[in-house]
Amino acid sequence: MNCKAHFYLLNDHFSVEHANENFNGEESELNRKHQWEDELEIKTEVSDVHVEENGIYVLQGSLPDGGSFNHDVKKMKLFNIANGEQVVAQLACSESILSSFDVEKNDDGLIVKIYIKDDEPLANPVPGVYIAVQEFPKELIF
Repeated sequence: MNCKAHFYLLNDHFSVEHANENFNGEESELNRKHQWEDELEIKTEVSDVHVEENGIYVLQGSLPDGGSFNHDVKKMKLFNIANGEQVVAQLACSESILSSFDVEKNDDGLIVKIYIKDDEPLANPVPGVYIAVQEFPKELIF
């Protein structure tokens, strides 16, 4: 089975009343439910998604000077994409900016939908990871 992840930044200004009155409850060009959508496809065999609340995401990489970094980011919702017992990919979102999520199984595979609040700045340091700016490691802000 494959896995697709969809990330949606909610539009705080979306008017349900306007949508109901004018567009049968649907969004319109000037009244969008989401500011943007990002899609990520995991191209390896997967069997399940294990959700971990209040987890720690390890943000690691290289610095411009050639050095490396490794920081724990706390208060994260982790979505461990697994094949059996082995985690093959990990998605993550700060608990403070996460509005809701949904995991669906269908004939095509797994679909993870993550809805992000638009009332707080966020960073997207790597695909599939969204960190509230207030929780982003200060050492990595240049």
